[in-house]
Amino acid sequence: MNIEKPELAVITLTPGAKQQARRLSELMACDCYTTDKLLSHGFKGFEGSMADCVKKLFADYTALLFICATGITVRMIAPLVTDKLADPAVLVMDEQAQHVISLLSGHVGGGNKLATQVANLLGATPVITTATDVNKKAALDTLIQEVGADVAIYRQAVKEVNQLLVSDKKIGLYLDEIIVKDTRGFVLIDDLRKLPEQLIALVIVSNKTNLAVAGDYPIIHIVPRNIVVGIGCRRGTDGQLIYQKLVALLTTYHIDIKAVKQIGSAIIKQDEEGLIALAKRLNVPFKVFPIQELQKHEHRFPVSEFVRKTLGVGSVSQPTAWLLSNGHLIGETLKEQGITITLGVSECYI
Repeated sequence: MNIEKPELAVITLTPGAKQQARRLSELMACDCYTTDKLLSHGFKGFEGSMADCVKKLFADYTALLFICATGITVRMIAPLVTDKLADPAVLVMDEQAQHVISLLSGHVGGGNKLATQVANLLGATPVITTATDVNKKAALDTLIQEVGADVAIYRQAVKEVNQLLVSDKKIGLYLDEIIVKDTRGFVLIDDLRKLPEQLIALVIVSNKTNLAVAGDYPIIHIVPRNIVVGIGCRRGTDGQLIYQKLVALLTTYHIDIKAVKQIGSAIIKQDEEGLIALAKRLNVPFKVFPIQELQKHEHRFPVSEFVRKTLGVGSVSQPTAWLLSNGHLIGETLKEQGITITLGVSECYI
């Protein structure tokens, strides 16, 4: 089971900075830290040097807000910075709450969005310096995150596409039944068979594997994670067999396996080794539902009296997929070798 990191740590060094941190803590969830000498109610101490404390917070939180000079912040985080896809967002704010600077991980880490949020709450001005934002363009890495795809897979494409966008080059964007919030700078494409002239490249956001494109363009295919999978199986079913059946079902509907967002089953299967192994192999959450929850929706589907006698509910994969997808199922249920698999499509926004 993945344990989510706490979100925001606020680091202060002076009474004035503590006052701003206290203001912010009343408006949004955050943990406030200060020097051991200034420790008071609502704050956690550094418990030693600031450098040692920041090193720990850098690993433990998804975002850090320093209320101090930018120079101090840079010196504190410099030995810790490793990779834009792994580093937390780092913000800097002055003691008077005049400016909130997005210093590190503006896109992938969410620093730009958080800086704007904090600034709005405190009446400050957000300072954003990423090229796509200052040129009022969308960013490919932000789009990738929004649809739940793995940014690391598209690292080089992000760099190249973002540079082309800020240079006002024509980059096509095809969204296959996907909605994203920001498409500024892209040329929106409705039909892959009819592409406009002078495109430099084409970004396709789709979970499909059988798309045909008219023309010879560099294509960046982003696979959104928006497919959920309900699974039922006999006790002790081999994980490799379940994986093979899932691949076969996805292939039938031309769906890329990278689109799988989550798998689920009945709570009685929470320790089913084959399902646990499948979730680990796909690097997705495995969610189980109480029998009572599945019973509420079993009337929608054909039931098995054998399954009802064994588990207390007449169907597992279909009501599970129904719950995971909020009722948006795809295709027919696979029923082979004691395995049932039902697909659904879910929103994939972060």
